[in-house]
Order: sequence, then structure tokens, then C-alpha cells
Amino acid sequence: MALLPFSEAKAKLLASARVVADVETVDLAEAFGRVLAEDLVSPMTVPPFSNAAMDGYAARAADIPEAGARLPVTQRVAAGDVARALAPGSAARIFTGAQVPDGADAVVMQEDCVVDGDFVIINRVPPAGQHVRLKGSDLLAGKPILAAGSRFSAAAQGLAASVGIGEVKVFRRLRAAIFFTGSELVMPGQPLPPGHIYNSNRYVMRGFLQELGVETLDLGIIPDDRDATRAALRRAAAEADVIITSGGMSEGDEDHVTAAVKAEGHIDVWKIAAKPGKPLAFGGVAIAGREAAFIGLPGNPVAVWSGLLTLVAPFLRRRQGLTRIEADRQMLRADFSYMVKGNRLEFVRVRRNAKGGLDIYPTQDSAVISSAVWSDGVAAIPAGATILPGDMVEYLPGPGWTP
Repeated sequence: MALLPFSEAKAKLLASARVVADVETVDLAEAFGRVLAEDLVSPMTVPPFSNAAMDGYAARAADIPEAGARLPVTQRVAAGDVARALAPGSAARIFTGAQVPDGADAVVMQEDCVVDGDFVIINRVPPAGQHVRLKGSDLLAGKPILAAGSRFSAAAQGLAASVGIGEVKVFRRLRAAIFFTGSELVMPGQPLPPGHIYNSNRYVMRGFLQELGVETLDLGIIPDDRDATRAALRRAAAEADVIITSGGMSEGDEDHVTAAVKAEGHIDVWKIAAKPGKPLAFGGVAIAGREAAFIGLPGNPVAVWSGLLTLVAPFLRRRQGLTRIEADRQMLRADFSYMVKGNRLEFVRVRRNAKGGLDIYPTQDSAVISSAVWSDGVAAIPAGATILPGDMVEYLPGPGWTP
């Protein structure tokens, strides 16, 4: 069976990504990490009035033709006060955030002024507009301030709060069911019998999904048994939008996942020209008139990590309703040598260095999960390519990247 080029596999996967249809209204305090289902429109203009950016004196710039100008101080305006219109040839004592009086077009900071009784001597000529935050210079009433398809950050929550928005409409959280096949798997904290390994993939996958804001149904370890695998798929399809598995994706006697998926649904893509991650499949599992997307990852922990980073994360972000699903393409300098001997695109673990280039982890074995901890992303090296120090390579940031 010919390997499907990675770019084609990715295009097929993303083309199948349907945005969650359900929308819910949540309190702004609970909106962090959620995806906006509609544009957020400001109900007010910000600032609602022109205000001072400094403590000092508000005046007309035209009334201060030269340093040493002496103006009478006719009012004092603190934050929260309503300023009176400023008479020509006068100044107002003003504080940061306070309303700039009508007629004033500049604020001179107090360090450039000297008080002389009821007058102020201004020792620096201000340009019009100096230290004045103009009304509407940040936001305008009726205009969008956050776009549908964006994820709520802490700053976005603060922005919404600043215009008095207390509730927002967001897409329902995506639900993913996960399980891990392999009779040799043991959970951490348990004794490790001979011939067994600890299930590290569970924690790689759960952490990745948590970082993406995806609800997770963890079905645990499923033994290498076709009926047990089919039962797990049925339960997952009944309760989740997406099913993600690891292990059992090859063609050995104890690899049952692809056959179980075909029995309960369909496989659209299997085996891609990528390393790590060749035995990766996706399709769907149907039950009771609904279908859950299926993505099957290999069993090696770095293959799981790489598959999540390069394929699964963009797919899930699109399903969540995000407009931006990947980081912008970055070309960085390789400070290493590397040769791709096979016919597959290779994702090698790299880390940015202080010189602006990329260092490579010395061991690229897909079982070495410490390489994923060390790296901050991967470099995509085309099939058959030889990379020498100084060459530019495509860099994909690690799972910490957020849109």
C-alpha cells in the first residue's frame, strides 16, 4: 500500500473537520480558553471621554508659545470629576485618567511646571495632543472588538469586561474519547511485570488535549482483543465528538484497531509518508445515527507527541471553531547537519538557541520521549533532503503555541 504524502493526509483530515454546532452562553468569568461563536461588539466608546495620560496641567497648546508661559489655574480635575470648559488663556490642574476639559488639547506633566500661587509656569512647550487619550481612540461603540473564531485569553476577558460585557456566546467544548491498546501496558504507580511498559502515552495525550481546551473521556487501557476494541469504539462514539487512540495501528497479529474501526465505521487514510508516525489512520465510527471522527496514532510516545502536534492539534482547533489553527510558517536557520535517507517527511525534535538558530536533539528515535521534553518544536525535513549548518528549515512550534 503506497504511503500518502503528509500534505495530502493533512488536507484530507482538515477537510473533514466540522465545527461544533452547539453554542452556549457563559459568564465572562468562565470564558477563559473558550472559542467565540459570534463577533463581540462593544456597547460603548473607549475612552468614553478624552482623558489625561499624566498628572499635570491641561491647557491649549496655542496658549503656550514658548517656555515660561504663565497661566491662571481655573479648576482642579481628578479622576471621576466632570470638567468644566476651559477658558482661553487658562490651565486646569489635572490627574491621570481625569476628563480633559473642553477647549484643552494638551497636558503638560507636572515635572515641567512650577506653581506660582494661583498660576502655573509651564517650562516646556507642548504639541497639540500631548498626553491626551482622545475619546474613542481605543474602541468605538457598535464596532467588533473580538472576532468569532478567536480563543478567549486573559487579555480578551479584560477587554470584554472593560466595556461592561458580562456574558459571551461560545462554542460548546469539543469532547474527545481516548484509549490505549496494548496488553503490555501498565499504569504508573503499579508494579511493572517483566515484558511490560508504563503507559506514558496516556499522559502525553491528556495533557495535550487539556492544553487545547478539549474535554476528555479517558477509557484507559484496552487489551489486544478485537471485541474489546470494538466495544471501546462504540462507547467512545456514543459519548464523544472525536476518538483518539494510540497503539495497535500496524498489521501484526495483535494489532486490532484498524480492523475494529472498519467493522464499526470506516478508515479514510492509513499510513502516511511521515516519520515518526507512518502507521497513522483517520476515519469515523458511527453509532445510533451519529458519527465520531477517529484518529489512530502509533504506539511510540514520540510518534504520539509528533502526531498530536502536526496533525491532531490543527484538526481539533478547526473542530472547536477556531479561525486560526496553526502558527504562521517560520523558516529558521539549522545549526546542525541531518540527512533524510528514506522516502518520508521527517519531523525532527529541535530547540531554538540564543543565536537565532535551531539545535537538534542527538537521538531521534521515536521511543525517546525525553527528546520531546527537551525540544520546543520540530523541524520539517523533506524526504531525501540533506541539511547542512546554515540551511533554512521549516520550524513548527511545540504544543505551547496558542492561536
